[in-house]
Amino acid sequence: MDMQLTGIASFMVRKLIRLVLLLIAVSVFSFVLVSLSPVDPVNAYVGADMLQIGSEQRELIAQRWGLDEPMTTRFFLWLQQFVSGNLGTSMIFNQPVSTVIANRFQASLQMLAIAWLLSGFLGLTLGIIAGAKERSWGDRIIRFYAYTLASSPTFWVALLLLIIFAVQLKVAPICCAAPPGVLAQDVTLWQRLHHILLPALTLSIIGVANITLHTRQKLIEVLNSDYVLFARAQGESLVGIVRHHGLRNVILPAITLQFASLSELFGGSVLVEQVFAYPGLGEATVEAALRSDIPLLIGIVFFSAIFVYTGNTIADLTYQIIDPRIRLS
Repeated sequence: MDMQLTGIASFMVRKLIRLVLLLIAVSVFSFVLVSLSPVDPVNAYVGADMLQIGSEQRELIAQRWGLDEPMTTRFFLWLQQFVSGNLGTSMIFNQPVSTVIANRFQASLQMLAIAWLLSGFLGLTLGIIAGAKERSWGDRIIRFYAYTLASSPTFWVALLLLIIFAVQLKVAPICCAAPPGVLAQDVTLWQRLHHILLPALTLSIIGVANITLHTRQKLIEVLNSDYVLFARAQGESLVGIVRHHGLRNVILPAITLQFASLSELFGGSVLVEQVFAYPGLGEATVEAALRSDIPLLIGIVFFSAIFVYTGNTIADLTYQIIDPRIRLS
C-alpha cells in the first residue's frame, strides 16, 4: 500500500513538472503568434469607430494597453503579472481575464459535461453491439454511422441540426443560452436545458464515432482470442463472454479515448458555440482571436491546456482502479 502511494506521488510530481514545461511553451508560442498576427490590435479594439478617432487617440489607446511596447517587453510584463496571480485585463470585455474565463466556462461546462457523458455512453454501447454482432446488419449500420460522422466537419453537423430542429421542426431554439429579453436571474432550469440540448447533442454525436470504432475492434480481438474459444467450448453464452471477458478489456481503451477526447470536445465547442451563438468560452476564444485580445487569448489557451492535461492525468489514474495490474510509470 505504501509503495502504491509512493508510486502515485512520484507520478503526480512528474506530471506537475511536465505541466509547468507545457505551460511555459504554450505561453511563449501563443504570445509570439498573436503578436505577429496581421490584425492591428488598436483597429480591432476600436472596431466600427476606427475612422472617427485621430492619431493621438490611437496612441493613448496603445499606451493604455501597453501595445506601444516591444513584444519581448510586453511578454515579460505579462509574465510578471502572471507570477503574482494576475492574468491581466481583457481589452474587449474590459474585465479581469480570470473573471471572463470563469463566467464563460460556467456556461460551457454544462454543455461539455452533457456532451462528454452522452458520447461516452453511446460510443461504448454501440461499439459493444457492433463488435459482438460482427458482420451483421446492425454492425454494418453502426459502422456506416461512425465512418460518416468521423469524416463530417463539426460546423456542418451543427448547421444541419440547426436547420432540421430549430428552423423546420421548431422544437429547439435557434440561438443563445436563454430566451432573448429574459434576465439571467429569471431564466428557469427548463429554459436553460432547452437552449443547451441541441449544442450538446451536436458535440456528443461527433464524439461517438472514435470510441465506437475502437471499442468494436478491441471486442472483436477479445472474442477471437484462445481463452474465449475455450469459454465457448464450455458452453458460455455470448452475453456471458462479453460481460466476463470483454468489458474489462474494452473499457480501458474506451476511457483513454474518452478523456483524450476532451481536447477535441473543447475545440469542437468553439465551432458549435459560434453556430448556435452560445455565449460560452468558445465564443470568447473567437472574439479574442479576431480582435487581438492577447491577455484573454493567452488566458484561455492556458486554461484549455490545463483542462486537457487534467483529463489525461485522470485517465492514467483511473487505470489502476479498473485494472490494478497496471502500474503507473
